Parts: sequence; structure tokens; C-alpha cells
Amino acid sequence: MIDMAEGIQTVTDVEKVNTAFAEMSAPDRMIWLHQHYGSRLILSSSFGLQAAVMLDLVRKHAPQIPVVWIDTGYLFPETYQYAEHLIESFGIEVSVYQPKISAARQEALYGKLWEQGKEGSARYGLINKIEPMNRALKEFGADIWVSGLRRSHSSSRAHRHFAEQQKSTLKVYPILDWADAQVAAYFYDNNLPKHPLESQGYQTMGDWHSTSPVDEGGSVESSRFDGEKYECGLHLDSDTPDFQI
Repeated sequence: MIDMAEGIQTVTDVEKVNTAFAEMSAPDRMIWLHQHYGSRLILSSSFGLQAAVMLDLVRKHAPQIPVVWIDTGYLFPETYQYAEHLIESFGIEVSVYQPKISAARQEALYGKLWEQGKEGSARYGLINKIEPMNRALKEFGADIWVSGLRRSHSSSRAHRHFAEQQKSTLKVYPILDWADAQVAAYFYDNNLPKHPLESQGYQTMGDWHSTSPVDEGGSVESSRFDGEKYECGLHLDSDTPDFQI
């Protein structure tokens, strides 16, 4: 990018990360991120099916990066149990961020938002996911959000880059280019515990009311929100209204 006022070439953080990550392994990406951005970083974890990979990479290569868990209040019981197991066995500190409105209060005031079409789903995402994540970024003073998104997750993620600027937040995906086989190999090589629902046919993980096992011959994308969409309501496009600070 050229700064016309100064007549000099400047490189954005997006360009810097995308260029650096192209030739690095995931562990080296974590080390590089912390070396270059330090306290600006925060890692979010869903404690879903592959969560152990990012948590393990951080604890081994950049343990100074804070970890936050966006707890919607609607996760599977097995997810809560898995989270406690990982936190204890990994010896990591996790900051839990929850909606300001409890699940019971939400349903009393608004009904079951996830059953109310696109408008209800968007409102649900803002209350339970986006607002808590925004609060985490503000309270940690972070403007770089590290996440475990991968291109192979879904068609909606297939063309993402390692780094994306979304308003004032830089989102970075250190394992974006990992195939499912690489994730499986990392679990095996590092003896990582798996989410208990994986053995019951779940190939992706979210809230209990919007996630189902994958039927034989079915697609992973069809197992979220009855196949109407895949994105959970947190990892949205950068031009989505009210998205991030």
C-alpha cells in the first residue's frame, strides 16, 4: 500500500501477517504473532471439536496470549465437561465471557430467538456471542483476535485469508490452511483428548439447539441451523452491521 501523502510505501498488519504466515508452520506462526504483537493479542476458544489444537499451540508456543471462552449458556453439557477437562489437564487460565442477559431471561422476554428466522438468529448472535466478544476485546485492551477457523470447515470459509481487518479488530487464523487430516494427526501425535460428542457423529460443535450429528451421506454444513447456514453468529463477514469494535 502506498501512502500518497508521504510518498512512501507502508505495509498493513493484514499484509504483514498474510505474507509471513504463507511460509510458516503453525507453531512458528504462534511464536511470530507474540513476538510482533504481544499484548495486542487475544485467543477465543469455543471448546468445540478441534479446540484442543489451538489451546495446545498457544500453551506450548505463546502462553502469554490470554484465552477467552464465549459461553452462550446454550452449550451441550458435554462441552462444559470437556472445557473443564481441558482447562485442568492443560493447566491454562481461561477468562469466561457470558451474555449480560441470562438464557432464562432471554426466553422470557424474547422467546426462543433461534426459532425466529434470520432476524431472531441475528439478535441471538448479538446478545450471546458478539457483545461478549466485544467486551473481552475491550477489557483486555486487545485489537488482534486469534481464532482456529479453517478453510476446510465450510464453503463460507474457503476463501478467507490468514488475516482480515474487521473494523478496528484484526482477526488472525493460524491453522486456516490445515486439512482435517492434519488436525487428526495433531490430536494423535500430541495425545490430545477429544470432545465426547465426536464419537456420536458430530463433526462440528455449537449450541445444542442449532447443532446436530451428521447423517450418513450428509454434509457437515447441513448439521448447523438445519442446513440454512453454517456460521455460528460470531465469525461474520467484515461488513456485517454491529460487528466487533
